Amino acid sequence: MTHKTDTAGMPAPQALTPCRHLVLVLGDQLGWDSPALDGFDPAQDRLLMIEADSEAGEVWNHQARIAIFLSGMRHFANEAHRRRWPCTYMKLGDPSLPGDFAGRLAHALNTHRPRALVVMETGAWRMERLIEDTAAQAQLLLRWVSDTHFLCSRAEFAKWAGDKKELRMEFFYREMRKRHGVLMEGQEPIGGQWNFDADNRKGFGAKGPGTVP
Repeated sequence: MTHKTDTAGMPAPQALTPCRHLVLVLGDQLGWDSPALDGFDPAQDRLLMIEADSEAGEVWNHQARIAIFLSGMRHFANEAHRRRWPCTYMKLGDPSLPGDFAGRLAHALNTHRPRALVVMETGAWRMERLIEDTAAQAQLLLRWVSDTHFLCSRAEFAKWAGDKKELRMEFFYREMRKRHGVLMEGQEPIGGQWNFDADNRKGFGAKGPGTVP
């Protein structure tokens, strides 16, 4: 069996064999320090990157942003090619593949039959559910890796939230400022004020802001 979308820039048909880990890299996770890539072995693992029409239209996006987003993905895939890391890259407009993200992911899972699909936590619950459902339908092990982009992990936030009846961002925001020493003097905010939300809610009036210091 061959696959004609093996790299972003230069297609390189090759025989495919089942792999150990198929590592899905999403378009907002383009970093070689990603924890999803820890322990990646080019001899038995493979990267997977998916362009899909369904994602471009999920929320409103400027065309320039979409172009830059796809450009970043393709540069990442080309770097993987230079590193000789196996990478299946599914480009927009490939008539041999389904058009939606879930369909393309299912196609990749059925083609490569990895022992596990490895994915770093996504930035959207919708995408996370989609990946989980697709992996379940393919009856494949799905391994989530914690996202290290944030100062607070999901587990830490869940611990903070506990059984609180009200989750107010302001209280979490203060806790994080204290923990990481952001604009703090000891346990107090620099200047003695946590925020200027009350001032920011005031209107300028019909004549506009005038001279703003």
